[in-house]
Amino acid sequence: MDRLAERFTGAGYEIALVGGSVRDVMLGRLDRLADLDFTTSARPPQILALLDGWADAVWEVGIAFGTVAAQKDGHRLEITTYRSETYDPSSRKPDVVYGDTLDGDLRRRDFTVNAMAIRLPDRALVDPFGGQVDLGRKLLRTPAGPRESFTDDPLRMLRAARFAVQLGFTVAPDVVESMGELAARIDIVSAERIQAELVKLICAPAPREGLRLLVDTGLAQRVLPELPLLRLEIDEHHRHKDVYEHTLTVLEQAIELEDADPAGAVPAPDLVLRLAALMHDVGKPKTRRYAPGGGVTFHHHEVVGAKITRRRLQELRFSAALTDDVCRLVELHLRFHGYGGGEWTDSAVRRFVRDAGPLLSRLLRLTRADCTTRNKRRAAELAAHIDDLELRVARLEEQEGLAALRPDLDGEQIMAILGLTPGPAVGRAYRFLMELRLDRGPLGHEVAEAELRRWWAEQVVGA
Repeated sequence: MDRLAERFTGAGYEIALVGGSVRDVMLGRLDRLADLDFTTSARPPQILALLDGWADAVWEVGIAFGTVAAQKDGHRLEITTYRSETYDPSSRKPDVVYGDTLDGDLRRRDFTVNAMAIRLPDRALVDPFGGQVDLGRKLLRTPAGPRESFTDDPLRMLRAARFAVQLGFTVAPDVVESMGELAARIDIVSAERIQAELVKLICAPAPREGLRLLVDTGLAQRVLPELPLLRLEIDEHHRHKDVYEHTLTVLEQAIELEDADPAGAVPAPDLVLRLAALMHDVGKPKTRRYAPGGGVTFHHHEVVGAKITRRRLQELRFSAALTDDVCRLVELHLRFHGYGGGEWTDSAVRRFVRDAGPLLSRLLRLTRADCTTRNKRRAAELAAHIDDLELRVARLEEQEGLAALRPDLDGEQIMAILGLTPGPAVGRAYRFLMELRLDRGPLGHEVAEAELRRWWAEQVVGA
């Protein structure tokens, strides 16, 4: 930092370490300091000139917003000109206006704990809005009034929920109140920026209270409306599980089941699993039916839920691959409940593995997480059944190689045996052999060829 400060102050400009970097130093989160944020009185062309020949690499991706990124000695630096930015009511993009003072720049930041700076080179703390006190109180407040702050940048409302769960902080009452009053303002923010904040919130160690804050303030109704819809009205005659609270519990339990990071013991957030846990029951509001005698049914809610999930993730601009995986888990999350006490045949187990594909491990975790009953006997019974299914999968994998589940004969062999050229008939033959493989396990080349010839003779006779 000292060498960077010398370059800027030597040229007559101010520079300070700012924002999350200062906050993390005060919180002792030193592992996060590979990325350093600075603010300066220099304009972007001057920043570029000062970094030229000094930084290891420079990026101009954010230069339209006054930010220049650089790499130096393994550290990523972001240097931003003093600024203030506001949204036009009809625009999704901020208007950037450069500022002239450090205090003015800090005032436009989202929360007081992010509105502190260490002025360089003297390393004096600049804290005009009481961020240090709020850090001690674990409180999220805005430097400017929350209405002004959220009007200027509505995304800060989502950031309030995200920082609350990332840092374990409480959101000040006036901030919560303004979030509710200005929730509709989030509509002007792009889907990509909303997605980024939701991902950070959902991937926090304990996202439950952040999601609850979004629901309680009405923000979830604008960005993830399926979640508040789970708060189904329950009357004394038609009782069923509280789907909203159940969903938040399933998410918590799914997080507990995540794999440990290969490099250590800290679990790595599994976004696919977490999104599937959050969305697994979103089909219930549309499929709820009252049964005679006071019961409630949700027939096919997993199929309906997968379609709803796909639409939501696409609107939030998630990748096609992630969307496919999450929707597949939602669609399959009830499949295990046909297992009963282990009555599935080996053929049924093979089909379960085939349908889950590379999502098998996640599907089993989601199935475990979906058990939120307070009946200890029932919970233990369900856990034992899942244990039994995992053992059967492992045994069949060892015996048959389920991970690479395929017929005993490939397409080339099918064509050679039946004298076919590439075409639909080869595909039908392949599917026949695949079904045979699922039903009976590995057959070997000779048995598979005999069965293929028998099947083909039936096809020819029936044609």
